[in-house]
Amino acid sequence: METPGTERLNAVASWFSIFTSASTLVCCALPALLVGLGAGATLISLTSTFPQLIWLSENKIGLFAGAGLMLAVAGVFQRRAARLPCPADPALARACARQRRTSRALYLASWSIFLVGGFFAFIAPLML
Repeated sequence: METPGTERLNAVASWFSIFTSASTLVCCALPALLVGLGAGATLISLTSTFPQLIWLSENKIGLFAGAGLMLAVAGVFQRRAARLPCPADPALARACARQRRTSRALYLASWSIFLVGGFFAFIAPLML
């Protein structure tokens, strides 16, 4: 039987993994997109407004390590939750299945964001 804390922890881990993955996009993919579109001036004004973007880009290895760690933790919770039974009550069973689908979609979106950010941070510079 799944404890209420496990379900909540699974949801928190999934949401936290998407936020940490999104930071990889902000760090690396957003600047590459803006420069690729010829919007260098927009990138300059964005970094002058939010100087933290420069810090993120300078510390991208730690950023990606942290995001990867959160994705690994969320993956462990995904596997554990997938093996747990849903309640017997039909309404609760539907809610359980919906929560699992949402959590899985968030997890896959997090991986997609992480991979796109990783491409622009580590692979695209080697291609130039």
